[in-house]
Amino acid sequence: MCVLEASTISLDSSPLFISSGSHENKPIDVISDALLLAGTGDHVAFGDLYDQTASLVYGIVLRILRDRAMSEEVAQEVFLEIWRLAPRYDTSKGSAKTWIAVIAHRRAVDRVRSEESRRRREDAGLGGEQEDIDFVLNEVDQNIEQQQISLALEQLPKLQRQAVTMAYFDGHTYREVARILETPEGTIKTRIRDGLLRLRVLMQVHS
Repeated sequence: MCVLEASTISLDSSPLFISSGSHENKPIDVISDALLLAGTGDHVAFGDLYDQTASLVYGIVLRILRDRAMSEEVAQEVFLEIWRLAPRYDTSKGSAKTWIAVIAHRRAVDRVRSEESRRRREDAGLGGEQEDIDFVLNEVDQNIEQQQISLALEQLPKLQRQAVTMAYFDGHTYREVARILETPEGTIKTRIRDGLLRLRVLMQVHS
């Protein structure tokens, strides 16, 4: 999985210089602690959070967009959004890793939708007003779905939750999930299929 190179993200009026690393194997509570501290405005904690989750976020985004340059751009947008939303993070609504993965997944999907919408507007000769409307609708939809997905994931059976999380939020292919879990690929595909169907039902319940 690719790792973001050292980047600069502007927070408020002052830049924060942070470097990436592959630390996703740290305990999830360490990620939660960093996210909670970032929610209080702690730039150092946010830099640590970035180091712990940069490759996770980039991997999820790249799997959806399949364009490295665009994925790097969207990954930076994800971390800006994490900084903005960190004060709202609630540990009772799911793990920090899942919360961050949902934001990354939704932001990447939004970029796909935005690109498709832009192309349709260009073909139809529409201006930028519709783009502003689309942005607002996407923001509202994203905030709602982040909470719904986090809540629903926690209610999946353990094996389904594990497979779905690895495939859709950790950026692994079905074959990689099967190898990591030492389980036949057909079994993994069934778990993911059943898990996604159950997830859809649970999200409708929480909506």
